Amino acid sequence: MTKRLSAILFWCSAGMCAAGLASPAAADITFSVTLPRSERVPVTGRLIVVASAKATPEPRLALGFNGPPAFGIDVEGLQPGETVVVDAKSDGYPFLLRDLPPGDYEVQAVLVRYTQARRADGHTIWIPISDARVTAPRFPGNLHSRSIRARLDPAASSTVALSLTERIAAAAPPADTPWIKQVRIKSRILSEFWGLPITIGAEVLLPRGFAENPGTRYPAIYTFGHFGGSFSFNPDPASDTRAARAAAADSNTESGYQFAQKWMGDDFPRVVGISLVTPGAYFLESYALNSANNGPWGDAITRELMPYLEKTFRLIPEAYGRIVEGASTGGWEALALQLHYPDHFGGAWVFNPDPIDFTRYQLVDIYKDENMFTVRPNEWIVKERPFRRSREGQVLVSLRELAALEAVMGSKGRSYYQLDIWQATHGPVGADGYPVPLFDKKTGAINRDVVSYMRASGYDLSGYARDNWARLGPKLRGKINMFAGEMDEFYLNLGVYKFQEMVAELAGADYPIRFEYGRPKKGHNWHHTDWAGVIREVADYVRKIAPPGAPVADWHTTRGRAGGVRNGARRSGA
Repeated sequence: MTKRLSAILFWCSAGMCAAGLASPAAADITFSVTLPRSERVPVTGRLIVVASAKATPEPRLALGFNGPPAFGIDVEGLQPGETVVVDAKSDGYPFLLRDLPPGDYEVQAVLVRYTQARRADGHTIWIPISDARVTAPRFPGNLHSRSIRARLDPAASSTVALSLTERIAAAAPPADTPWIKQVRIKSRILSEFWGLPITIGAEVLLPRGFAENPGTRYPAIYTFGHFGGSFSFNPDPASDTRAARAAAADSNTESGYQFAQKWMGDDFPRVVGISLVTPGAYFLESYALNSANNGPWGDAITRELMPYLEKTFRLIPEAYGRIVEGASTGGWEALALQLHYPDHFGGAWVFNPDPIDFTRYQLVDIYKDENMFTVRPNEWIVKERPFRRSREGQVLVSLRELAALEAVMGSKGRSYYQLDIWQATHGPVGADGYPVPLFDKKTGAINRDVVSYMRASGYDLSGYARDNWARLGPKLRGKINMFAGEMDEFYLNLGVYKFQEMVAELAGADYPIRFEYGRPKKGHNWHHTDWAGVIREVADYVRKIAPPGAPVADWHTTRGRAGGVRNGARRSGA
C-alpha cells in the first residue's frame, strides 16, 4: 500500500475525506465509453468502470466490497455509436476518481441494462431485472468492454477509451435429473403489478421412492437461500472434494455429496426439499413478503407457486406439511412468512437471519440513532459503524464504505446489493416511483418518516410480533427454531437476542420457542447440526404435529435401535 493510499483510507475511515484530504484541483482521469453501432437500440442503465491492479479475474468479476476501485454513472437512452464519459463527477468506491493512486491498472467497463416497467401503482421506472440469480453486473445480456492495461494518474491528464463490444451470454438452464426438477411459472400477480412478464420458480428435490409411490403425499421443506438448491444436494462423487468438505465443516454441515448419500439412504425421511427461485427488481432474492417496492411476492408465493407445487409434486396441502427454512436473507424470509402467514405454515427453522429487530439493524437502533454511519461515545469522539467483522472482532468493512459501493453500483436503490434491498423491501415508494432510502448515502442521516413506515408495515419482525402478540402468540407455540453464531460477521446475532428478549417479556421464559447460539467464534454460516440432522428434526416435528389419522407412515422413517429401518405409524388420536 502506498503512503498516499494509506493516508486516504485513514482519513476516509474517520469520515473526514472532504474536510481533511487535500486533493488535486481537478481530476484529469476520464474514461470514454462507446456503445457500438451494432447494438441498434438505445440503452438505459448503469455504467460501471472498474480499475484493478490484477489481470485476473476480469475487473468486472471482482466488483464488490473486497474488490478493486470502481466508478459509476447512470446512462439514459444511450444511442448506438454514442460515447459517454465517466469522470470526476462519478460515484466512486472505495474513494473518488480524483483520489485514485497513480499506477498501472487493468480497466474494464460494464453496462447494466435496465428494463422499463409501467407498474400498477401508476409509476413508470427503469429497473435491473433478470431470471438469473446473480448480481446485476453479471446479468446475461449486459454489455462490457475488454480489459485493457492503462497508466492512471490524477496528476496527469489521461483519457482511457473503452468500447462495449462484448456481451454476457446466458447460462444454460439447469436440466432436470431423476432427483431434481426445475420449475418456472408465470406469475399473474407479479406480472400485473410490474406491467412485465414475471416468472417465479423453484428447484424441487425429490425423495427416494417418489415415482414408485404415486399415492403418497409428502411434507415440503421450503428452503430460502441465494444459491445451491436444497441443502446443496449433489450425487456426483467428483464434487466431494477436500475443499467442499472443509467448507461444509466450517458451517457444521456436510458436503453436497455426503448429504446426498444420506438423502438417498434406506433410513431417511421421505420429504420434498424446495428451493425457491425468486429474483426480483432490487435483488436476487424477493424477501418473500408483499412490498410496495418489490411487489406482492408473499401473495405470489403462497397463492400461485405453492399451490402449483403441491399439485404437481403431491405435497401435503396443509399447514403442518409446509415448513420454511432459511439462512441470512433466507432466515429473514422464513421467519417473515411464519409470522405474517401463521395459519399457512407449520414451522420455521431460522438461521442467522437478516435484521429481525430494528433496534438492532446490525449495530444501529434506527428508532433512536440519528446516523447510520457514525456513533458518538461522547461529545468529542466520532466512530464509524462497521458492517462486517471477522469472527475475532476485527472490523473489515464499514457501513459508509458499503453505502459508497452501492452508490457506484446503482442509483435510486438499484445497486442490487444488501443495503438497498433492505430499504426497497422495508421502505415506502417515493414520488419518482423508486424506494425512499432509510438514510442518506453521503451523510448517513436517518429518515424518520421511513423508520415509521417500516415499523407500521410489519417489516421489523420483532416489532410486528410484539404488536400482534395477542393474536400470534397462541399460533406460534413450538413452531419457531432460531439459530445464530455469537460472532456473526454481520452482527445479526444481536437481532436474535432482541427477539428472544421480546418473547420472554411477553410470554415468559418458558414459552415454547427455541433459541440456540454457536460459540466460540461461530460466524454467519454456523448451523447447530448438519443438513441431514435438520431434516430429521423437521420430519420428527411434522410427525408430532400431524393431525389424527394423517398417513405419516407413508413418508416418515426412523433409524431403529439396531440400525435397521422402522416405519412410522399412522398418527392416532390422543
